[in-house]
Amino acid sequence: MIRGVIRNALVTGVAGVLAMGVAAAVASPADAAASTLGEAAAESGRYFGAAVAANHLGESQYVTVLNREFTSVTPENEMKWDATEPSRGSFSFGNADRIVNHAQSQGMKIRGHTLVWHSQLPGWVSGLWGDDLRSAMNNHITQVMGHYRGKIHSWDVVNEAFEDGGSGARRQSVFQQRLGDGYIEEAFRTARAADPNAKLCYNDYNIDDANAAKTRAVYNMVRDFKARGVPIDCVGLQSHFNSQSPVPSNYQQNIEQFAALGVDVQITELDIEGSGTAQAENYRRVVQACMAVSRCTGITVWGIPDHYSWRASGTPLLFDSNYNKKPAYYAVLEALGGSSEEPPPGGGDCTATITPGQVWSDRFNLSVTVSGTNNWVATVRLQSPQRVIATWSGSFSWDYTGLVMTVRPNGSGNTFGFTVMHNGNWNWPSVSCEAA
Repeated sequence: MIRGVIRNALVTGVAGVLAMGVAAAVASPADAAASTLGEAAAESGRYFGAAVAANHLGESQYVTVLNREFTSVTPENEMKWDATEPSRGSFSFGNADRIVNHAQSQGMKIRGHTLVWHSQLPGWVSGLWGDDLRSAMNNHITQVMGHYRGKIHSWDVVNEAFEDGGSGARRQSVFQQRLGDGYIEEAFRTARAADPNAKLCYNDYNIDDANAAKTRAVYNMVRDFKARGVPIDCVGLQSHFNSQSPVPSNYQQNIEQFAALGVDVQITELDIEGSGTAQAENYRRVVQACMAVSRCTGITVWGIPDHYSWRASGTPLLFDSNYNKKPAYYAVLEALGGSSEEPPPGGGDCTATITPGQVWSDRFNLSVTVSGTNNWVATVRLQSPQRVIATWSGSFSWDYTGLVMTVRPNGSGNTFGFTVMHNGNWNWPSVSCEAA
């Protein structure tokens, strides 16, 4: 990229261009894009949801962020078997109803989680055999779905029914051992009768890698169900990632292969351990993969602030323990197609603040001031088809796409600047920083 010469030419021509009144029409470049996760997802017909716990609904910060950012909720534990039918034939919906009522009051969608699962079962279920167990399973599905009929957009009908590892075998749950392979199909057929309008999903973890044995086993089951007319509408990818289980390189391919079977794909329990830019980029990859496949219809993060996560020590969510938006939040918002004028917080004591500069009909200037440290690395992320055509007062490098610019101090102080050729996209790039 030719930087210095272009910049000098642009600066020389500023007075004449602004005198023509060109800048007046584009005074606020970021106004056109959605500024919350739910709004941004809705623009492409998707939902963006969060797992919600009923006992947090009395907390004002929790509810404020939930209502502002999300368009779908999944009860964390309140719809599981031990919560809804603690003793046989005695159903309890109080906490689940509280979540459902709150979601409906806010116009949110609701995911039902989960009907048949080997875990969080009340003790009485493990004492059943044969037709007695089958009857209890079908009655549980019918009663719970019947209670919420017309209120749930998608149900996790069967959850985690396959073993980990390379065998691709069915998990030896009480249902598998005593009812055999057919229990999954029977659960889906019972669910369809209980609520014909709800989408019926199979949900599991470690089925994110397109070629993994567990993924292939689930894929083969779904393909068989579709071929035989078993009612299945969607596959849920839990997508819990960390350094030992990173986002697979074929994650988008995996979404595509399930979608090609004629089912929707929902990312149902997303969380990614980490912090700063690395965590943000992993979240970006997941959301971009979903956005690239039309049948990937929504994303749910498994919690709101880090300290309420089941993996709290790994800080895996989009909001920190003070409900501040993390760099990962801004990466997700951008990947969904949204934009925010609020600068993302950086890592440690580093903060990057954007200041708008001169604006022309085809480009605009931005400057960034870094505070908190003199030894920093800033990351600027543009939105296609934008391009940076001039830079100053920093040391700059780009990734292979030309959309991610890394900036380090070059002895000129803690303020750097650049010119963006917008090519029709007036949204500001996002800027984050970390102490080096």
